Amino acid sequence: MNTHDRQNGRDTEVRAEVTGDGAPVEMTGDAASVEGARDGVRDAVVVGGGFTGLSAALELAERGHRVTVLEQDAELGGLAGSFDVGGGKRIERFYHHWFDSDEEILGLCDRLGIADAVRPHLTRTGMYYANSIYRLSRPLDLLRFAPLPLLDRLRLGVMALRAGRVDDWRSLEHLTAKEWLISLGGRRVYEVVWRPLLEGKFGAYADQVGATWMWTKLHLRGGSRTKSGSEVLYYLRGGSETLVTALHKRLAELGVEIRTGTAVDSVLTDDTGVTGVRTSGGDLLPARHVLVTTAPALAADLLEPEGAEGPAAHPALPALVRQLRGIRYLANVCLVLENNRRLSDTYWLNVNDPSFPYVGVIEHTNMDDPAHYGGRHVVYLSKYLPADAELYRMSDEEVFEYSLPHLRKMFPGFDRSWVDAHHVWRAEYAQPVITPDYTRAMPPLETRLGGLYLASMAQVFPEDRGTNYAVREGRRAGRLIADRLRTSRAATPAEEASRA
Repeated sequence: MNTHDRQNGRDTEVRAEVTGDGAPVEMTGDAASVEGARDGVRDAVVVGGGFTGLSAALELAERGHRVTVLEQDAELGGLAGSFDVGGGKRIERFYHHWFDSDEEILGLCDRLGIADAVRPHLTRTGMYYANSIYRLSRPLDLLRFAPLPLLDRLRLGVMALRAGRVDDWRSLEHLTAKEWLISLGGRRVYEVVWRPLLEGKFGAYADQVGATWMWTKLHLRGGSRTKSGSEVLYYLRGGSETLVTALHKRLAELGVEIRTGTAVDSVLTDDTGVTGVRTSGGDLLPARHVLVTTAPALAADLLEPEGAEGPAAHPALPALVRQLRGIRYLANVCLVLENNRRLSDTYWLNVNDPSFPYVGVIEHTNMDDPAHYGGRHVVYLSKYLPADAELYRMSDEEVFEYSLPHLRKMFPGFDRSWVDAHHVWRAEYAQPVITPDYTRAMPPLETRLGGLYLASMAQVFPEDRGTNYAVREGRRAGRLIADRLRTSRAATPAEEASRA
């Protein structure tokens, strides 16, 4: 595993101010931060308490800026939020692991002093096809993949090497994943291996997915393998909650105000830019800068709240809202089983059978020890789908009952008595749909609406969503806002009064 030595001190600018008795006092941050501390105007409000928002707040707070983080859920973590299994043990609601190349989040663990909690795990991957499970963890496994003739098995193995020769993703941006994959491995490999996976994940959007999305997947998986071809993944002891807790503690030490259970009703603007946010409870929080880390459609709702009347407060607002609403997303349903025995010896099972309702079966305790979860075997069954799909709208019990016969078919001998408990989690905005020429549609980090910044999983392109990129984009946003605060002129009291 790569480790990263970073200093844990504040990256701040020290200034001296003379107090009433003439004594100099050292202060961190820039003049805008000092003024904000006096007048109640925050340097920044961060909407969203996932890894993006928390990382941005850390960058700002370590530079001495006054920051408030608002999270509508009762707990921090976003899609990496956790729940109880196996008698009080904690685990993510949606499956998570890290690759060796995930330098941002591994570096954050170092920075917060929890690097020793990161553990490497050799894992097995496989594919469910035509009522059979095939192991696909090592190159030799490809030669045994019976659904393809020998020549196509070789083509499948060579695909990763050919993909690795592509140094610049921009050369692929005009292609769909379908076009690129067929050019690499032929149509039969595409029909057997790739088309079912794309359709299982993206449904009606499968033929529209950009080649860059698949390119990053092949690069990422290739970089996580040992010389023998086995895959090594990393998982944090105690799960993502260990990192969330460490982040929360550090932010509290730096004086960051964190409000959970606080939804934002709107981002407030005038003809010069943002002026703050209003919570659903009616609180008005004045701020010089606002970072929104929600999905683009939700950001558009905050900028153009339902029932709002009158002309747009800022001339750049209408075009920005249209751009945000143009980004398409899929929802996710995740059924989590707490079993008293394991289903198989495979950690990650890709499903290439359209009759099976889930695109992946992830048996987490084939990566992390079941003893960490009270002896329970934890399994995630994941499905991406439109938010109006029948499975998404089922009750939790209906989802479970619906899934049982499919599990019996995939795992002969499975019985509902194996399941000690089950949970169903839903995310309406889980997967952005990355299309060709996506850079033209992708929202900017810094908008034309002064003081407004956007950082979401729709903006980590060309990479796909993940906690590593959430941290990367959060840090990037935090540094940019800090730079804008540093270079901007502190507002006078008269200017602040005119903005109130």
